[in-house]
Formats: sequence, C-alpha cells, structure tokens
Amino acid sequence: MKEVSSTYIVQDGKNKQEPTRLMIHDQMITTAMGGVLAEQTDPTAFRRVLDIGCGTGGWLIEAAKSYPKMSLVGIDISQKMVKYARLQTEANQVSDRVEFHVMDALQALEFPAAFFDLVNLREGVSFLRTWDWPKLLVELLRVTRLGGVIRVTDGEVTYQSNSPALTQLYEMLLCAFFRSGRLFTQESTGLTSHLAQLLHQRGCQQVQTKAYAIEYRVGTPEGEAYYEDIMLGFQTIRPFIEKYGCANKDYKAIYQQALDEMHQPDFMAVGHLLTVWGSRP
Repeated sequence: MKEVSSTYIVQDGKNKQEPTRLMIHDQMITTAMGGVLAEQTDPTAFRRVLDIGCGTGGWLIEAAKSYPKMSLVGIDISQKMVKYARLQTEANQVSDRVEFHVMDALQALEFPAAFFDLVNLREGVSFLRTWDWPKLLVELLRVTRLGGVIRVTDGEVTYQSNSPALTQLYEMLLCAFFRSGRLFTQESTGLTSHLAQLLHQRGCQQVQTKAYAIEYRVGTPEGEAYYEDIMLGFQTIRPFIEKYGCANKDYKAIYQQALDEMHQPDFMAVGHLLTVWGSRP
C-alpha cells in the first residue's frame, strides 16, 4: 500500500535507515529519562495508554515490559512504521498488550471520548508545526478520561559539544525547523519553552515539568548510541534541511568532519530534554 503524505521530517517512505535510527533514538531518550514514566508518581494507575506518533513502537514496548498490567495503543501515519512496530512487539513478546493503528494525529482521532488514562507524545517537533498544537491538544484532552494525564516530551534542537562541525549541522537543523514552522522562535528552546503554556492554554490542570540534561562521551555506550543517531540522522534529514534552504554547500564535508570529531578521545556533547504533563479537568 502506498504511504500517504505527511509532515514528518523524513519524507522518503522507502528509507531503510530511519526505523533503525528511531529504535536507537527511542532507547537513548528512555534511558536518559530514567525509564518510560520515571517522573510519574504512580505509573501503575495508567491502565489504558495511547502513544501519538509512535514510530517503531520503542516507547510502547518498554512500557509494556515495565508495566505488565498496561494496555497500550500506538498510532502513526506511516504504514511502514506501524508494520515495523508490530514486528517489534512480536519479537519482544508483548503483542498481546500492545496494538498499533495507522492514523493521522493531525485529524480527529478514531477513539471514543475519555478512553485513555494517559496520552503520551514524544518528539512532536518531528511532525508538528506551531499551528498544529492547539487542535491536537484539544483532541488529546477529548480522548483522555477525567483526571487522566497528557504527557509531552521534546528536546532542545541543538546539542552543545566541542565539535565545531557538529555545531554547524545543528545550526542548519535549527534553521530548517524554524523555517518549516516547527519552532515559535529560531532558538534551540523554540518549542520546549512553550510547551507548558500550550497545555495551560488548552485547559490542562496541575501542569508540571521535569528537565533532563544528557551527557554523551566517546567510548561509553551512551556515546556510541549518540554517534549512531547522528550518523544516520543527518543522512536521512538532509533533504529536509535542503528543502528549506538551510544546508551549507559543503554539507557532505561538514557531516564527515563531525563524525571524525565525534571519535576524538575528548569528544563530549550535552543535550536537554523537557517533559511537560497535566491532567484533564
């Protein structure tokens, strides 16, 4: 079946690297945050959970492993990703509690009102423009039960590092994210600094935040995962950066230099994540 067009940053539906990168990236983020729901007081209270833009299903699979009584649902606009995610749940023996549906999160969700205890969204910047957030959050509140939780996690666009070439790549990415309408301001915090306000404005109550700083050093498991993420990510995202006129003419050389610098013994990078959550009144 043919993939439908979407706002996801990787437009090539035949790209074989993106599912691999997403699995690596999902695990990196979950580990850095101390688990799938580390900031929640009592995750066992969430019996029915929805993950928006689930990709390869990495977060849902970890949630199923961590909380055996959860029933989990993931949606993604990509049939390819949903197919891949289903295979992953079978391989991890959690397919009895995790299901996936091809669904466009920018349209009305095909679920009853007050159906879920928790609705999760990570890395929304990969497909949401600033003008998409209000409508999406209203729909997320509709499908969440009274007292249920809306949970959003996103990262600052750029990572601080001692690699000049990697810094250049992130600056190009920041430019493309802003020009494509994904950031409110052309700053690394152009989305994250607005998340709490967005939830407040849509009517969420008891809005809370938790910030994370993640350090990556060469020679560590975290550093190796980060290298893989960068190596695959800036290949697959290059057409997106070029589309918005943000790619340096020496992109390929800068990319290769970044990979070389990331293998230097003193390489270090620091990224920042923010989770924001609130309850449905």
